[in-house]
Amino acid sequence: MDARHVDVIIVGAGLSGIGAAYRLQEQCPGKSYAILEARDAVGGTWDLFRYPGIRSDSDMYTLSFPFRPWTNPKSIADGDDIRTYIEEAADEFGIRENISFGHRVESASWSSDDARWTVTSRVGDETVVRTASFLYLCSGYYSYDTGFTPDFPGLDRFEGQVVHPQFWPDDLDHAGKKVVVIGSGATAVTLIPSLADEVEHVTMLQRSPTYITTLPATDNLAPLLRRLLPDGLAHRAIRRKNAIVAIGFYLFCRRFPDAAAKILLARARKQLPDGTDMRHFTPRYKPWDQRLCIVPDGDLFRVIRRGQASIVTDTIASFTPTGIALDSGAHLDADIVVTATGLQVVAMGQISVDVDGRAIDPHELYVYKGLMFSGIPNFAWCVGYTNASWTLRADLSSQYVCRLINHLDAQGHDYGMPDPRGASGQSAPILDLTSGYVTRVADLLPQQGSRSPWTIRQNWLLDSRDMRRTDLDEEMVFGRATASVTV
Repeated sequence: MDARHVDVIIVGAGLSGIGAAYRLQEQCPGKSYAILEARDAVGGTWDLFRYPGIRSDSDMYTLSFPFRPWTNPKSIADGDDIRTYIEEAADEFGIRENISFGHRVESASWSSDDARWTVTSRVGDETVVRTASFLYLCSGYYSYDTGFTPDFPGLDRFEGQVVHPQFWPDDLDHAGKKVVVIGSGATAVTLIPSLADEVEHVTMLQRSPTYITTLPATDNLAPLLRRLLPDGLAHRAIRRKNAIVAIGFYLFCRRFPDAAAKILLARARKQLPDGTDMRHFTPRYKPWDQRLCIVPDGDLFRVIRRGQASIVTDTIASFTPTGIALDSGAHLDADIVVTATGLQVVAMGQISVDVDGRAIDPHELYVYKGLMFSGIPNFAWCVGYTNASWTLRADLSSQYVCRLINHLDAQGHDYGMPDPRGASGQSAPILDLTSGYVTRVADLLPQQGSRSPWTIRQNWLLDSRDMRRTDLDEEMVFGRATASVTV
């Protein structure tokens, strides 16, 4: 057993974890920290996913760190470029030396007597124990071990290959093959144009359509601003401009959903072949009930126009030895089937959490200011926006954690936690989407309440203002070691 104490343990070395470490170094320079990363590399999502065409689903000026300018000309960037960017940030700011790789955190136990977290990790066949005054989970909200694949009838009869994008084989030979991609989300619309030039034909099989819109692969304003301004100022200006545009369109969609749907469908229709049946592009839900799918420079529409790709809206009756039989009676021939059917969402990194010996059920918790939880001391979970770049909210959360840690020291407190009596009234899921990957686990995730500070607002502009001004004592409970924590 290896017991070591630091002021803060960060779980995860992806965008969120590296950003959190930077903010700790910047705003809490006297605090020690350790990053526990289950994998053997920096990058998180961008190290895990290696399927063809993997790229950001939002612009890089808002997805990148505000403290390290994104200078790559691509606004919608490839996974390799993003991973390199994260690695360079970890090295530039001396963060890598604080990362312990291969540490899969299994449990975290809070003791009020010591005002400490005891964090247990699995490292190979060994158990490693560390303690910390504050625990900050930056591991996202989906499982790295399993993706979601429905129970398809007859799957065992299929004689071709079945691949989930989360676990794309390095040696998969798809050249000249007939490929069916099951799904209609960001992964599917990314994969299809990336495969189109090499396969015989690629078909997207969707149960229901998703709103798809085009954005430029490069930001035309960025080169001009970089010529006129220092990199840091140019980056902040582009970041704010893109955030305002994204938030403005989101608010327009929520306020005027019918008008927004018409605009999105009209934009898609202009890029599709004449006579295209628009039912394949017309969702049953309102814009932004689920995430919008972005295609840089219309690459998906381009391969459809060329006849390299097609979209089928239908449901699966059964797999056959040579493909997929559909409920309509049609059959899709396939050598390879890609199950782009979603992520497996999990709460708090699947870490078993207890407070003074009482096991915590995440679904019984209420989120506080988007990152802390009712009745859990010195604990935060970084969850990004659903309607904008993840990093916009992740950075606000990390800065809040730093302010809270400094506030505890200044006030002579050992711990602080949101008052477990504070959240009341109507509850709602922590993630405000109707996507299947969210609704499938709604009864496992924490909830949000019906009033501030127990709600999550999907608006970076307002949050970035309020987070700087927020009352750190608002509906909080503070204490010293040896005091009893009531949960």
